[in-house]
Amino acid sequence: MSHMEFSHPYFGVFVMFILTFTAFILTVYLARVISRKIARLNTEKLKVSLYECGPEVTKQPNTISVQFYLMALLFILFDIEIIFMFPWAINFQILGWFGFVEMILFILLLTIGFIYAWKKGALEWHSIK
Repeated sequence: MSHMEFSHPYFGVFVMFILTFTAFILTVYLARVISRKIARLNTEKLKVSLYECGPEVTKQPNTISVQFYLMALLFILFDIEIIFMFPWAINFQILGWFGFVEMILFILLLTIGFIYAWKKGALEWHSIK
C-alpha cells in the first residue's frame, strides 16, 4: 500500500484550491509590478497645487493619535472576550461545575488584563496638543 493516494473524493477540490491560490498570488504580483512600471511618480507638484481658488495647500503629516488605536484595540479585545461568554451561558447546565470554574478563571484573567491596562494608563484620554 502506498502513502500517496489520489483516489480521495476531495483530492480534485484540493488541487483546484492550490491552483487558484497560486494564480491569485501571481496575478496580484504581476499587477503590482505592472502598475509600478507605468505609474507616473512626478505628480507631487500637481497634488499640492491650487485648484481654482482657496488657501495655499500646506503639506501636513497624517498622524493618528495612539489613543484612538489603543481604545479600538481594547474595545475589540474585550468585545471578543464577551462573545466567548455566550456559548458558555447557553450550555451552562451541561458544563456543570467544570464549566463554571473555567469561566471564573477566564473572567479572572480578563480582570487582571483590565487592571493592567488601567494601571498603565491605557484607558485615560489625554488631550491632543
